[in-house]
Amino acid sequence: MREPSAEETEGQASNGVVGLEEPKKMTREDWRKKKELEEQRKLGNAPAEVDEEGKDINPHIPQYIASVPWYIDPTKRPTLKHQRPQAEKQAQYAPIGDWYRRGVQENFLSTKFRKGACENCGAMTHKKKDCLERPRKVGAKYTGTDIAADEHEQIQLSLDYDGKRDRWNGYDPEEHMRIVEEYSKVDLAKRTLKAQKLQEELASGKLMDQVTSSKKQWDEDEHGSQEREHNSEDEDEDKYADDIDMPGQNFDSKRRITVRNLRIREDTAKYLRNLDPNSAYYDPKTRAMRENPYANTGKIPEEVGYAGDNFVRYTGDTITMAQTQLFAWEAYERGSDVHLQADPTKLELLHQSFKVKKEDFKKEQKESILEKYGGQEHLDAPPRELLLAQTEDYVEYSRHGAVIKGLKKAVACSKYEEDVLINNHTCIWGSYWREGRWGYKCCYSMVKQSYCTGEAGIKTVGSTCTPFEEGLEELENQEEPKTLLELHQEKMKEKKKKKKNKKHKKQDSDSSDEEDEAKKKEKLKKALSAEEQRLKQVAELMQIDERKRPYNSLKEVKEPTEEEMEAFRMKRSRPDDPMASFLGQ
Repeated sequence: MREPSAEETEGQASNGVVGLEEPKKMTREDWRKKKELEEQRKLGNAPAEVDEEGKDINPHIPQYIASVPWYIDPTKRPTLKHQRPQAEKQAQYAPIGDWYRRGVQENFLSTKFRKGACENCGAMTHKKKDCLERPRKVGAKYTGTDIAADEHEQIQLSLDYDGKRDRWNGYDPEEHMRIVEEYSKVDLAKRTLKAQKLQEELASGKLMDQVTSSKKQWDEDEHGSQEREHNSEDEDEDKYADDIDMPGQNFDSKRRITVRNLRIREDTAKYLRNLDPNSAYYDPKTRAMRENPYANTGKIPEEVGYAGDNFVRYTGDTITMAQTQLFAWEAYERGSDVHLQADPTKLELLHQSFKVKKEDFKKEQKESILEKYGGQEHLDAPPRELLLAQTEDYVEYSRHGAVIKGLKKAVACSKYEEDVLINNHTCIWGSYWREGRWGYKCCYSMVKQSYCTGEAGIKTVGSTCTPFEEGLEELENQEEPKTLLELHQEKMKEKKKKKKNKKHKKQDSDSSDEEDEAKKKEKLKKALSAEEQRLKQVAELMQIDERKRPYNSLKEVKEPTEEEMEAFRMKRSRPDDPMASFLGQ
């Protein structure tokens, strides 16, 4: 690399850029010589580079490590100083064990309020707005008593790269010892309980019976010695093998493998239970069929082998779980700190006590009402079903509900006669209804106390025959028939009347039309005069300044009539009309 000349260094010194010389581009020949020298140094044929301390630089170090940035060392001397920790920089960093002090000063405690201290607690290291103590009714500034101790004065720690990223820096190991002591106490309590239980079993003699029975089993088993030599890890796996069962899997403790157990091949698949495409939906991805596939077949869900996944969800303890969750929410709203997943035992005990108290409250309320109003004798009476339906008659029924032995259950009857057939009828009166009238269903007769006509009466219903009572009324009201001469005379009279009416109507219509036209002309004249007055008024208002016009002066309230609309059309100006300029002349 070419060294700068004296003139160049003097120019750089005059410009104030000494020590910030940027690297200059090497020629192709210089670059080739440099690469050859590096290869010779790697092969050991040329001596290695030496830094400012006289130490050799390993030629195999990558260039991005060995090269010095131009802004650090302008002399471009071979060195590795920029990769080593700088002693002057390391001296200003705090040790990795130092951390901010916590708590208050224990040696010094003031007995009176000092100027500039916190007005609430009296400490000198913070102000009232930063005080973390409970706000006193009367601050330490006015009482001068119970002055709080001063906190430690914090120093500014300048941590190095590792100190800033140390997640355990400032952690006190003694805090972990508290957790260790707590667990050790729990372990000790478990051991004492276990020892106490063992002593109770020894005292009662249960343990001896178990030992003798186990000895007999070990003696009878030929391979007992081999089983006793099993590894403790295998025993633990066998111990918890039953608990490893998960949905869709089965753990075999003998072979130490996990076997997929999606569905037993003898079981019918869910989608084959009902082949109707409109039946319950089957999700092939999750193998779930939530609805009942036998819903539209008339089968009872309790009788079928599979009634959908939702049927299983709403059985067993699912409803009890939902009730417990609802109680937890209600209790939390009323101030009780309970949670179903966080503390289920506490919630269950609280729920049980709530149920007992609720039953006691209902019982007390019932007793107080009975004590005040009475009526205990009505509550002690037997059920209504037993009072109204109890009997000592023996009755035996078949599977279809028919009576095999004994008499049928007596049906309570009213005071009126029921199922009484008269006059050869096979149905009672009122069994048939048509057009607002009651009758007999056996013959469709509408006359009460009549004799039954059977199928003949049913056939005559569609004919013009009327009931007997109606027929009598019609015969009484019927007039004698008129002769042909009388009918002809009536027709001639009606024709003459019609001709006279037509003449009068024509005269009336002509006179009425003339009157209507005269009235319309008068109305139109009035409407035209009113329209002229309105146009004059509008012209006067348009000449007045817009700010001085009266309020709602141009607003029409009522709906215009036909005459007013016609007058408006006649009087309105049409600027596009070629004769509009001659209208005013």
